[in-house]
Amino acid sequence: MTRLRVVVAEDHLLVREGVVALLSAGEDLDVVAAVGDADALRRAVDSHQPDAVLTDIRMPPLQAMDGITAALEIRRRHPGTGVVVLSQHLEEDYVRALFTDGSAGLGYLLKERIGERAELADALRRTARGESVLDRRVVDTLVGSGRSRLDTLTPREREVLALMASGLTNPVIASRMHLSLSSVEKHVGAIFTKLGVGESPTQDRRVSAVLAWLDR
Repeated sequence: MTRLRVVVAEDHLLVREGVVALLSAGEDLDVVAAVGDADALRRAVDSHQPDAVLTDIRMPPLQAMDGITAALEIRRRHPGTGVVVLSQHLEEDYVRALFTDGSAGLGYLLKERIGERAELADALRRTARGESVLDRRVVDTLVGSGRSRLDTLTPREREVLALMASGLTNPVIASRMHLSLSSVEKHVGAIFTKLGVGESPTQDRRVSAVLAWLDR
């Protein structure tokens, strides 16, 4: 497996050092820079041209959504670099802001995942490939609260939606739910139709399906 080159951005020194140590513990990742603010993150990405970035959302100088702003800028300037942002809490505005112009190469995870190295590494590698990643608890919450549109889905379709938005492929969903692949594909098609999710070159339809209710 090719070693992934990663830049880490976190303003709290001890947390930053812990994340660097965690990611460096395996043989699949190289942390090429670790910085403490959004401006330093931009400079590090320009300098190192990493495969992926792991960044906190709230960082200096504004302690607002500097991580998201930097993430979107990085994706525009370096489309080959994936970006995973970490949030202390599940904030719908953060999710909307991150995925507003597309989901390719972007990930949103809760900070509680910091101790789960395998999940962090998988998210970094997937975004580096141009895929999108959404924390499973975010998916559960959005599916649970977005009833204005999701009420049109059957219970089975909601189950398929939760699994596919978590990043599972149709064959994996079919295996997990003990369904045929054709049945899963029909459910997925029905979900896209009911939620009004069309084809887009920049937005993963699986993520769009989960985020569609935000536009209600």
